[in-house]
Amino acid sequence: MGKPILGMGCGKDMSSSLPVQEEGGQTVTAMLRAASWTFRGLHCTSVPFSGRINSKRADRSCPLAEKVAVITGSTKGIGFAITQRLAQDGAHVVVSSRKQQNVDRAVAALQGEGLSVTGTVCHVGKAEDRERLVATALENYGGIDFLVCVAGVNPLVGSTLGASEQVWDKILNVNVKAPALLLSQLLPYMEKSGGSSVVLVSSMVAYVPVPKLGVYNTSKTALLGLCKSLAVELASKGIRVNCLVPGIIKTDFIQVEKTLPYLLPDLNEIYGLQWFGEPEECVGIVSFLCSSDASYITRENIVVAGYSPKL
Repeated sequence: MGKPILGMGCGKDMSSSLPVQEEGGQTVTAMLRAASWTFRGLHCTSVPFSGRINSKRADRSCPLAEKVAVITGSTKGIGFAITQRLAQDGAHVVVSSRKQQNVDRAVAALQGEGLSVTGTVCHVGKAEDRERLVATALENYGGIDFLVCVAGVNPLVGSTLGASEQVWDKILNVNVKAPALLLSQLLPYMEKSGGSSVVLVSSMVAYVPVPKLGVYNTSKTALLGLCKSLAVELASKGIRVNCLVPGIIKTDFIQVEKTLPYLLPDLNEIYGLQWFGEPEECVGIVSFLCSSDASYITRENIVVAGYSPKL
């Protein structure tokens, strides 16, 4: 079993909102964060794997200390921001995405901040890739406590009824089936850890469908139902399941779907929305849902959008 990479600290600081900029093998963010942590004294004490298992008392300054998180679609955007926050809060994190260069870049940036992170290529729609993701977590950290499913695809902007069967299959396989299949592979290990948590990532389009994104809208609505079903099914096993529902967040997807950035005036008039969200504005709720502070919260679809479309 591989030895965990020891994290230097946890807890959010002012420098976490700054962009990561590589410079001489380090990052500007890393240098600022290191200085901030030293000043504030927020250092997590690293313990061996056996200590992680036997520990009875959580460090309140590191709410996820020595826990292990597997996060799909985690090398950019919301997934990367969630990875960074969970690692800052003390977790060991396994990142993944479809491209090796993206995995390498994300791991290097986060390890440069002193965070305990490893990674592997994983196309969540492929069984062999999911198996490799599970094996990577076990080999490096010996167990699995949290699963956060961010990975998703949308190969079509156009008519719902004009979508081919291939498009339907691709979107539903990756966005809906893959989280359930991956969780089924992780289940034996998450049962052992006690107090495990799953966070699915849906989208506001589940409540407010966007024209020309019909198949994608449908897949994200299905995730709301998947959350409800899994939460009931896994409650007896001590595993909580919740769903993050982001609104319009500034990610690569927004750049592709050209109509969304022009919605701000309308949303401002209806809801008073003043800005579109940043990935970092989604991460606090995920860390909370993974922590013991959320031990009595499950089966919830939680909107993070600057407004809510439901009662």
